[in-house]
Amino acid sequence: MDNNNDKTLAVLIDADNVSDKFIKFILDEISNHGTPTIKRIYGDWTKPQMASWKTVLLENSITPIQQYSYTTGKNATDAALIIDAMDILYSGSVEGFCIVSSDSDFTKLAARLRESGMYVLGMGEKKTPTPFISACEQFKYLEVLAGAANPKKETEGTKQQSKANMAGRVKIVKTIKAIVDESSDDDGWAYLGEVGKRLNKRFPDFDTRNYGYNKLTPFVASLKEFDIQSRKTDNPNVVFKYIRTIHKKR
Repeated sequence: MDNNNDKTLAVLIDADNVSDKFIKFILDEISNHGTPTIKRIYGDWTKPQMASWKTVLLENSITPIQQYSYTTGKNATDAALIIDAMDILYSGSVEGFCIVSSDSDFTKLAARLRESGMYVLGMGEKKTPTPFISACEQFKYLEVLAGAANPKKETEGTKQQSKANMAGRVKIVKTIKAIVDESSDDDGWAYLGEVGKRLNKRFPDFDTRNYGYNKLTPFVASLKEFDIQSRKTDNPNVVFKYIRTIHKKR
């Protein structure tokens, strides 16, 4: 998780690509990363299928932005969201953006916002194309957020789909080993918090919840390739975790 959770964020939701059933999980997760000062959702609200959003928007103070579909085959909603994002960027009123969509059309937008020094958090379903995920600083899967809140409802099929779209454990282990090697002291120990930050930079969609763990420490412990050491501080409530690769004896 991002520790700088006091950032002001503009939350822009593509209603064409997001179900209203995810809204609670979206807003709960956003609160871990910053404060949403702007909350807008884009779609053609004249369509009957959008009616389920009405109560959700009122309860969560999300502003609906009407965008008619002027031409068949053209996504006017995407264009409206992108234009608003750039207007907000130039207004200088926020420190980051949360773009909620499973559409690769927002790849360039995410990249452009990051070029301007903005923090960009992406959220979408597991079908989200890799380019959009990679363009974000962090990316969260909506099914995983919902599954973490309701673990009994997560089906085996969902877990298998999750594994298909996320970095596998073998790749994660290899990357952690490389990070530990790069950042460790003379005895091979590296600060776990720093390892987690670097891991997130290499895999924007990395989240221990993707693998069934709420915290980084138990996830790393489950990998069995690493030793974990706890170090006390002057504050009895604060303990630092360090990690070291276990080298097999020849």
